[in-house]
Amino acid sequence: MFPILLIVVGVAVLAFGKRLAVLGAAVGALLGVVLLRLFPGTSGPWVTIGVPVVLALIGFFAAGFAKGLIDIVVLVLGALAGAAIVLGFLDLFNLDLGLLGWLLAVVGGVVGLVLMRRSRKGSNDWGLVILAGLVGALLVTRGLTLLLPSLQGGAISTLIVIVLAGGSMAYQGGMLGGKAEATAVQPATPAQPAPVAAPQPPKDTPPSAPTAPK
Repeated sequence: MFPILLIVVGVAVLAFGKRLAVLGAAVGALLGVVLLRLFPGTSGPWVTIGVPVVLALIGFFAAGFAKGLIDIVVLVLGALAGAAIVLGFLDLFNLDLGLLGWLLAVVGGVVGLVLMRRSRKGSNDWGLVILAGLVGALLVTRGLTLLLPSLQGGAISTLIVIVLAGGSMAYQGGMLGGKAEATAVQPATPAQPAPVAAPQPPKDTPPSAPTAPK
C-alpha cells in the first residue's frame, strides 16, 4: 500500500504541482521517505506510512492556507523542495554520504530558493513547474523501486525520473496540447488619416447678374 500511495502522490504533483498545496504535500511526503531511510531504527508499518502522511498533510495545509504570507511560503517551499530533491536522489541511488549528504541538501535548498525567487515570472511559474516535476518524478520512481527492487539505483530508474520530470514540466509549462503556441505580436499599423472630401460647388445657385456701370 505504501508504494502505491507514493505513486499516487507523485502523479498528483506531476499533473497539478503548480498548486502550492499539492506541491507542499508532495515535498512533505518526499521528506518523510528520506527521513525514514536516514533513521532506519524507526522502521515499522505504521511509522513507515505515518511519517510521510503526517508531513504531507502539514505541507498541504501550510501551503494551502498561508495565503497572507504567500511570498514567504513560496520561498520556504522552494528551499525545502531543493533539499528534498537532493536527498531523494541520494535515497534513490542508495548513497550514504554522511555529512556530505547534508551539505549537498543545504546546497539543494539554496538552489531551490534562488530558483523560486528568479523563475516565478508570468503565468507559468517555472520555479514551481521545475520543482514539482522533480519532486513528483522522485516520488513515483521511489514507489516503483519499492514494488520492483531491481530498479533501485539503476539506469532505468534514472531514465524514469528524467522522462517523468520532463513530461511534467512540458505539461505544466503549457508546452503540450497546443498551449505553447504564442500569439505573434504584430507591429502596430499607424492610423491612416481620413480622406478629406473635396469641396463641392453649391447646387442650383443662379448665376450672378452683371453689375451695371455707373
